[in-house]
Amino acid sequence: MNYLSIFIVSFVIALSGALAPGPLLTTVIAKSIRHGSKVGPTIIIGHAILEIIMVIIIVFGLSNFINKPYIIKIISIAGITILFIFGINMLKSIKNISLKTEQKEEEKENNLILLGITMSIANPYWSIWWLTIGLGLVLGARRLGALAIGLFFIGHILADLIWYSIVSLTISKGKRFITDRAYKIIVSICGITLIGFGLYFSTIIFH
Repeated sequence: MNYLSIFIVSFVIALSGALAPGPLLTTVIAKSIRHGSKVGPTIIIGHAILEIIMVIIIVFGLSNFINKPYIIKIISIAGITILFIFGINMLKSIKNISLKTEQKEEEKENNLILLGITMSIANPYWSIWWLTIGLGLVLGARRLGALAIGLFFIGHILADLIWYSIVSLTISKGKRFITDRAYKIIVSICGITLIGFGLYFSTIIFH
């Protein structure tokens, strides 16, 4: 593999994963209606922080310490719990939410960054992906040095950034056509979807 192929492979694989429905996409959809086009890019900052940590873990050979069935199970249980909490909180907030209400001071970019971190962890497949496919890709890039690892990471995050920015921008531009009732329905669907993901992942983890 050369530098260009590492970048392209990383971008394509990450884009295929981003396009698939998941907790991160569901959250971006729900938040973009209320907080606008900044949601996608800001949430991906949090996502990127977590993925930088994972790349560092793999590069320095620390993945062997966490690539164990019981540790993956613990991470998965924590993720499933987060999905249930977020889903339930969305459903509980429905009667009080309104597009006409001004954004609260505490709901700024730093919370969206944290949300990007938590919703990435919430998907058990995220850690499994990094300890299997991601592990192989990073180790392959490491043979060519730091530049190759950097290109791998840029390609990976760029795919996420482009897709979620498009989703967030599209939804925020269309929110002028969304009534409070429609907004509550969308948030309800997103909340139920997160709980559904939690139940789905539970059947896999505890099978």
